[in-house]
Amino acid sequence: MQSQDKYRIALLSAYAIAIHSFESMLPTPIPWLRLGVANIITLATLVLYGFRAAMMVTLIRVILSSIFIGTFLGPGFIMSFGGGVTGTFAMGIAFSIFPRLFGPVGLSLIGALFHNIAQLFLAYILFVQKIEPILIVSPVLILLGTITGIVNGVIGNLLIDGIRAKKGNAHH
Repeated sequence: MQSQDKYRIALLSAYAIAIHSFESMLPTPIPWLRLGVANIITLATLVLYGFRAAMMVTLIRVILSSIFIGTFLGPGFIMSFGGGVTGTFAMGIAFSIFPRLFGPVGLSLIGALFHNIAQLFLAYILFVQKIEPILIVSPVLILLGTITGIVNGVIGNLLIDGIRAKKGNAHH
């Protein structure tokens, strides 16, 4: 990995950590329900710099944010780690197999869906161990994940376009 790539990943990870940390301070109706705004950084990283960089940003964000917030290895960390890795992996697969089929909004929707499925699975296996509560919250989480996936995808698209425009101006 080149030093420029390391710098990019560090900078993008710092942005993602800052966004994640800020978002964790916002009140939520369900303890582990978040808007997932930091995933915008992962999405932009995937599209601009590839899967490996996106996964590194996700892992760095989840691990360091949980250490800073004080949730490392706790339930919040497990849910965030499982959802983040699964969502990033799903976006990476979709983007590598169908690079022209899914734009940032489509990738964000895939990431949000798989993130929520992973978190529901983890909640079932590790915490609830009853299917009824999972079935009750699933439609709400999937709906909210769809809405935030669209919004994050639109914002991610603007970020990607802005970075590409800046890169294009740097070459002139």
